[in-house]
Amino acid sequence: MKFGRFEQQGRVFYGAVEGDQVTELEGSIFDNYKTTSKKQPLSALKTLIPCVPPTFYCAGLNYAAHVEWANKRKGTNTKLPEKADVGYRANNALVATGEAIVIPADSPGPVQFEGELVAVIGKRARNLSEKDALSCVLGYTLGNDVSERTWQKQDRTLWRAKNSDTFKPMGPFIATGLDPMKLTVTIKVNGTTAAEYDTGKMLFSAQRYISEISKYMTLWPGDVIWLGTDGATEPDLKDGDTVEVIQKDIGTLRNPVVRAKA
Repeated sequence: MKFGRFEQQGRVFYGAVEGDQVTELEGSIFDNYKTTSKKQPLSALKTLIPCVPPTFYCAGLNYAAHVEWANKRKGTNTKLPEKADVGYRANNALVATGEAIVIPADSPGPVQFEGELVAVIGKRARNLSEKDALSCVLGYTLGNDVSERTWQKQDRTLWRAKNSDTFKPMGPFIATGLDPMKLTVTIKVNGTTAAEYDTGKMLFSAQRYISEISKYMTLWPGDVIWLGTDGATEPDLKDGDTVEVIQKDIGTLRNPVVRAKA
């Protein structure tokens, strides 16, 4: 099943997406909900971010090729991580598919995409084993971890580099019943494939991340865990570009890029 969150004339609701049709749901997908008889064309609705996460987790370095690319580009010697490191992102940075990624006027750049698979937690969980970790997952969506690389070097906490307003597109929908380790994620810039990778190449699986987090922190319905990106994240994004993160079962997260005026 594929869930979305929509707005129509100020009314916000969840819906089940089938092709270009949306069946309205009564209630929340994270609680008891009912399927209604109301069906609408997807084109008649504004697609919102699929959930507003109580906590926004992210994987640290989680693909070898991405580490190797960064080392080559920067002349560094960062070693592959030995454990699943967990970070955070900020809700203020979230935008939906179709909304603009706005590069701040004073950004020296480069600004780059990082297309990622995102696990969406569906029920409260604590102290899960890796074997049972996926039992708390509702489904998966897509994210674009937009990154300002100069600020990434300067800001110890990555507060601007990763969390400037609009730097975290997420969506378009949440797809259930997927194996997070057997998916292909494609990133296109202006219609041309810039990167493509298989999630099976994660250094630490989705199960490992969920289990590790749940040892110390309670996971709650609606929490999201962004699972990292692989390979190069070029070309650099610039005013007028369109960037897409694509997974065939989830859909296409598409966002135009604009640069703010000084």
